[in-house]
Amino acid sequence: MSKNKKQVVLVYSGGLDTSVCIPLMREDYGYENVITVTVDVGQPAEDIAQAAEKAKILGTEHYTVDAKEEFAENFCFSAIKANADYEGYPLSTSIARPLIAAKAVEVAKKLGATAFAHGCTGKGNDQFRIEYGIRALMPDATIHAPVRERNMTRSWEIEYAQKKNIPIKQSLEKIWSIDENLWGRSIEGGRLEEPDFAPPEEIFQWTKSPKAAADKVQEVTIDFKAGVPVAVNGVSASPAALIARMNQIAGDNGIGRIDIMEDRMLGLKVRENYECPAAVTLLAAHKALEALVLTTDELKFKAKIDSQWSNLAYSGLWWDPLKDDLEAFITSTQKRVTGSVSMRLYKGNLSIIGRKSPWALYSEDLASFDSTTFDQKESTGMVKNFGLQQRMYFHLVEKYKREQ
Repeated sequence: MSKNKKQVVLVYSGGLDTSVCIPLMREDYGYENVITVTVDVGQPAEDIAQAAEKAKILGTEHYTVDAKEEFAENFCFSAIKANADYEGYPLSTSIARPLIAAKAVEVAKKLGATAFAHGCTGKGNDQFRIEYGIRALMPDATIHAPVRERNMTRSWEIEYAQKKNIPIKQSLEKIWSIDENLWGRSIEGGRLEEPDFAPPEEIFQWTKSPKAAADKVQEVTIDFKAGVPVAVNGVSASPAALIARMNQIAGDNGIGRIDIMEDRMLGLKVRENYECPAAVTLLAAHKALEALVLTTDELKFKAKIDSQWSNLAYSGLWWDPLKDDLEAFITSTQKRVTGSVSMRLYKGNLSIIGRKSPWALYSEDLASFDSTTFDQKESTGMVKNFGLQQRMYFHLVEKYKREQ
């Protein structure tokens, strides 16, 4: 395609929001060449293929970028090291956005494009994440956000898509908005926006309901090296393959469904449903191993560091210098997070049943009730002086009460 034509790179998922942007970019924004870029971060293969087919039908210059392994190793595994969590769910959608933005910029630079478009709404977080990423990597970029700029509603988009013969899955009855990557699956929209509406079973694809899960306990062991998982039940795998394997194992046992009220960056409180079986299990295993090998002060301080890292990642600020500073500390602690953790999965429940590491700060000889290596008599003085100031305060208060 000629670089002389007015062209725009559309960050394209193949969903409703991004699909309606294609005719809008041509008819309302005046772009002759709409370039669609779909970044594969672990969506179902059929979704990637359908996005490409839809782009072809809609006449765009389309590119599919396979970034699964990069996403798994550099983003998901970074999230594991930082125990990344936001208000009770593992970060998933947010950590994919910087990579998606980066790949869109790579395509744009190859084609000589400087204009971008995305399908983010003006109410969500992704507008911040995508636009920050693009501007960080291409400061002079022009960015269009038709859904936000035109204050569109989901029902309007569906009617517009039908008018323009854009193939979509959504209907006015089933209006779910779904985002998937290796690390998690989010489902929102329609009646799911009602805090008291029970999610229908049809919205879940990665996890069986506890009722449908096998009535049999499954045990699984995760091996870690320097803070990241390297094997499941003794079988090594690439980062992406390992995550996919754990999604299957944990999902089959009903692990990973999360239904929360989430506070978005704009201050809106929204209801979100997530499926993240691999993330839930791997994070639980990682925390269990850290508890075995890190000192109490390291664990307390790292919890603060992890929280700050998670807030930056949730906001999409992947290239914030503070994030680099936090990761310097996190990386240092992970040198000893090597070993294995065993878990028991059963009908939506996860239990840690064992952990071991050559860096374990645990001595059975010292801790056992049946050993005398630790001389209990030496604790007498410590116990006697424990809480000295607090006891003094309590007695002063009691004295003051008596004198009144």
